[in-house]
Amino acid sequence: MVSVSAEAVSVETVNEDAPKSFLSVRDLRVHFPTGDGLVKSVDGLTFDVERGKVLGIVGESGSGKSVTSQAIMGLHKGSKAQISGEIWFDGHELVAAREEEIRQLRGSQMAMIFQDPLSSLHPFYKVGVQITEAYRVHNDVSKAVAKRRTLEMLSLVGIPSPDRRYDDYPHQFSGGMRQRAMIAMALVCNPSLLIADEPTTALDVTVQAQILELLKQMQREFNSAIILITHDLGVVAETCDDVVVMYGGQCVEKGPVGDLFYRPEMPYAWGLLGSMPRMDRDRQDRLRPIAGQPPSLIRVPSGCVFNPRCVYKDRVEGDRCTTEHPDLLPTSSDHLVRCHIEPDERRTIFRDEVFPTL
Repeated sequence: MVSVSAEAVSVETVNEDAPKSFLSVRDLRVHFPTGDGLVKSVDGLTFDVERGKVLGIVGESGSGKSVTSQAIMGLHKGSKAQISGEIWFDGHELVAAREEEIRQLRGSQMAMIFQDPLSSLHPFYKVGVQITEAYRVHNDVSKAVAKRRTLEMLSLVGIPSPDRRYDDYPHQFSGGMRQRAMIAMALVCNPSLLIADEPTTALDVTVQAQILELLKQMQREFNSAIILITHDLGVVAETCDDVVVMYGGQCVEKGPVGDLFYRPEMPYAWGLLGSMPRMDRDRQDRLRPIAGQPPSLIRVPSGCVFNPRCVYKDRVEGDRCTTEHPDLLPTSSDHLVRCHIEPDERRTIFRDEVFPTL
């Protein structure tokens, strides 16, 4: 195996006052000014990820999942995005870091797998050449050494005959093979943080299972932290340790994956669970989609962001749901919920009305 050289990255000295978590996002806000108003894509998001753990971020399209991942990777640097809050990565603060500092970290210590590998790979260059160049950017090695590393990674992610496929172009790979090549490119420098944005979208279920197993295998190999962004709760159940549920640019519930599936307390999480097929429900049960549409991120509803679609807001006295923004409060030591309904009442509703069979 070709070892990865310990490249000196010219970022500022680690801050001793930084959070102890490997990745710590604190009150992150990413707003985009437009002609129609300010788009509050991410509005006060906080979470932590440790090495060796997988954090799932779930929610409908437009909830802020991908914008969050791009902010962590520094992909909004140089744009018109208004970014505030803190992102601490292994003792380094990224929001205030210079673009060049983020560029040196990106690829070597943190990497991202994008949703569409066909658009992420350059169509005019051979797949192997692209991975080789990604390795040489962060490692002072010859082309021959980089090619050996690339062939090793292609074999590791399950691409057959890597020496032959090295010279193939992206269009000559199937969808699953292209996604594997993207994983090889993301992991070629052994990053300690991997962000996977909808890595199994548009793949058939067999390939999805292979990709998820590959990610778990890579995590065990490199002890990396993984952020998995998806709308597929089945993928979350199979892969993640902890979950952040996003809605309207905000975190509305977060906690261990078991709590999300068996003890969820936010009506939006109930809606997500009700709209997916489950093996523990009668096959005759109809899926229950969430009524209404996700909110406009320019005109975010006052009070609880979910209140226009919530069928349980009558369980709260007065008009708190429409006038008072709920805090993200602990319901147990590591389970937090943003909801005005009293905790005991939420548990009763879930047990007796939402999923009485559980």
